[in-house]
Amino acid sequence: MTGWEWLAMLASVIMPMWNIPLIIKILHRRSSQDLSLHWLWGVWTCMVLMVPWGLVTQDKVLKVFTLVNVLLFSVVVFVVMKYRKVSEDA
Repeated sequence: MTGWEWLAMLASVIMPMWNIPLIIKILHRRSSQDLSLHWLWGVWTCMVLMVPWGLVTQDKVLKVFTLVNVLLFSVVVFVVMKYRKVSEDA
């Protein structure tokens, strides 16, 4: 791998790690009410739809990014749904 490829590989792992502060914030507050479910499910659906290409591509950076990103964002989805308060009007 060239230096640029290593840098891109490192970035492909680090970028999804920005989900971790969001997860910690939700866990600490025990609430995910400030996050839009439309945004959450829209982003997650797009990621899942990109997974097949991310797995078959020869581009190692894209493959690693796809796997790490969908894994960590799936944790975000789980935590958001776990700490989502059901409306009392429902």
